[in-house]
Amino acid sequence: MSGVEKTRGGGAERATSRDVARLAGVSHTAVSFVFNGRAQGNLSAETQKKIRKAAAQLGYRPNAVARGLRRRRTAVIGLVTDEIATSPFAGRLLRGAMDMAWNSEHLVLTVDSGQDPVTEDAAVAELLDRRVDGIIYAALSLRRARVPEGLHRTFAVLANCLPEDGSLPAVIPAERAGGRSAARVLLDAGHRRVALVGGLDDIATAERLRGFRDALRAVGLTAEKDWVMRTGGEIAAGYEGALRLLDGVPADRRPTGIVCYNDRVAAGVLHAAARLGLDVPADLSVVGYDDQEHMAAFLSPPLTTVALPHRAMGETAARLLLDAIDSGTAPPVTTRRLECPVVMRGSVGPAPSP
Repeated sequence: MSGVEKTRGGGAERATSRDVARLAGVSHTAVSFVFNGRAQGNLSAETQKKIRKAAAQLGYRPNAVARGLRRRRTAVIGLVTDEIATSPFAGRLLRGAMDMAWNSEHLVLTVDSGQDPVTEDAAVAELLDRRVDGIIYAALSLRRARVPEGLHRTFAVLANCLPEDGSLPAVIPAERAGGRSAARVLLDAGHRRVALVGGLDDIATAERLRGFRDALRAVGLTAEKDWVMRTGGEIAAGYEGALRLLDGVPADRRPTGIVCYNDRVAAGVLHAAARLGLDVPADLSVVGYDDQEHMAAFLSPPLTTVALPHRAMGETAARLLLDAIDSGTAPPVTTRRLECPVVMRGSVGPAPSP
């Protein structure tokens, strides 16, 4: 048995940096330089290669706890969410943050508050007690968020929400631009009678509507008052809104294209169109919003929609946080708006002939 293949309690003992030094025929300091990021300028490329080869052969991994203590870091970031962890819709935000952190040798410790302010404050305090290097606060849907006081005692970034007090950087979707893109899909297909269905009393609705109006104005149109229906955010809202726009209305006086607040609303519009005997997209084109997983691509016809950049928000928020941790300087208090790309499928066609 070699000196680096000892056993303890019936299992192989974890290789140490001294084991790597012996196998590579170098000093223990040289090994430390390689795994503490100080090899450049201190060791030749050949020596570094020899050390990494020995480490791979032994299955050596640096002790993250010890390394963290030396750097006064834990290599763990916190992620406090309102409802994301229990939602099927925004898991991509979590995955984006976790993958970005993992690629930077950090783990993510997640706490879901269920939108309870007391739980949020307690979660942040607990994460700080565990000495996380920084915290991301993320929301399921775009809103202005009360900032837990503890976030001001560490590096912190908000994702998919804006701080009520304007005190922290935020990463959010470019909702107004997304609304413009949704309307442009229909306008570019020749539609000039365009309606908007669905919406809530929230930031996303207001921004998407502004973008919708922007796009119409750009081609010399104005949204008809009766064709902007803020009926809600569920399938029933889309069904109700579409019936009010289409049922019993002569073909030359009804909209030929509908932008929907989200994909659930769009599903309701498609259902109403089917009930009224309207073909999508020959008689009516429909654009959704969200690109909801397991839904948008499986509607009939598959839904053209605007995708929310959940994964990109998680990645960007984590990158901002990790850069702040590495530099020791808080990120600038700015709002980053990420593109909401159009996903073309089968629910949009040319405007029908008059």
